[in-house]
Amino acid sequence: MKFAHISDCHLGSNRDPFLKSLEMDAFNYTMDECMKRKVDFIIITGDLFHSNIPDLAVVNSAVKKMNEVVSQDISIYVIYGSHDYSPNETSIVDILSSANLFTKVVHGEIKDEKLKLDFFTDPKTGVKIAGISARRLGLEKKYFEMLDRESLEKEPGFKIFAFHTGITELKPKHLTRMESTPLSYLPKGFNYYAGGHIHQHTEQKTKEYGVIAYPGTIFAGYPRDLEDNARGEKRGFLIISFDSKIENLEFVEIPGPEYTLIEYDATGKNSTKVLEELTKKVGETSTEEKIVLLKVGGEMSGGNISDIDFIKMRNILLQKGALYVNINRHSLTTKEYETVRAMGEDIGEVERTLFRENIGAVKVSVESLKGEEGAKLATGLLTVLRQNQKAGETKKDYENRILKQATDLLKLEGAFK
Repeated sequence: MKFAHISDCHLGSNRDPFLKSLEMDAFNYTMDECMKRKVDFIIITGDLFHSNIPDLAVVNSAVKKMNEVVSQDISIYVIYGSHDYSPNETSIVDILSSANLFTKVVHGEIKDEKLKLDFFTDPKTGVKIAGISARRLGLEKKYFEMLDRESLEKEPGFKIFAFHTGITELKPKHLTRMESTPLSYLPKGFNYYAGGHIHQHTEQKTKEYGVIAYPGTIFAGYPRDLEDNARGEKRGFLIISFDSKIENLEFVEIPGPEYTLIEYDATGKNSTKVLEELTKKVGETSTEEKIVLLKVGGEMSGGNISDIDFIKMRNILLQKGALYVNINRHSLTTKEYETVRAMGEDIGEVERTLFRENIGAVKVSVESLKGEEGAKLATGLLTVLRQNQKAGETKKDYENRILKQATDLLKLEGAFK
């Protein structure tokens, strides 16, 4: 018997049409391989989608492919990730589970201040699955602390524990500050621990905990993932062959495009020198039929960041045949301005931190735009402006809706009439 372990698909994370197509290609390849290899079931350990209510066009494409899988008598089991989690169970994961496309397998209740989990049994193989779904901002750690591990450990049979959180002892070095859960919080004696949330493929086998594995993301949920791809990180999923115990673990690599990573350190150089050297470096780099990532950092000795024409850099790379260009200059600063570095579980948290840290540097006369209140308004306005046009909504209606929400938020009623 065998099953597939997939995680962190992040479908819908990429807005660029080219990256969006690669994202779906990776998902389709994964599902096709599962059918080709005739797995008995698939377990997806969180972040199937990049948000709990994603773009319906993305959902439609994913549902079509998953329907093919289910028609081959392959069951799909899913848990929440930190992105597709919904506290009131109105996530697209819940909707598709209610439609019997797949089964959300994590269930339990709190009794006497203990979290007691129920096992779900796969009807074809008899495998028993239990686990803990993700919560926003890593709140699942509290559930691990409350977990009734004894009852889980006593359960006989071949068992899988599914979870979507970083395990402290298995975190990659660049995620040392990420909130995580100690290995000791996991129940002992399971045959396989199916992890999600860490975007790098990781496996570890221990006597007490069996095999603990993260397959990593199948493509890229964040720009950092694209950089890791360029540095040689393999993307894929796991197929586990088993009988009464695990016989074999196979990492199935998903084919992808070629990458070129151009890194440039601007430390100690003025903006004129940076522009000159960067233009030369971009011009000399082979980029045809590749995804190109341009990463510029360091503290310039003089001039402004705006003096560097990054649009020109992008156009040069595209004219040379690059498939897609991503420019990262977040760590580029000058002596006159020191960038604020912010850590967070997701982009929203990082943005809120940055607004709070920088709001004092902005000179405004309106009290409501200062301090914490100003940071909240900025975050709210960004949320409004990020909204996509709805299906069937005209461009004019879309613009009017966004304008009204923005003016209401800023209490500027009538300002644009």
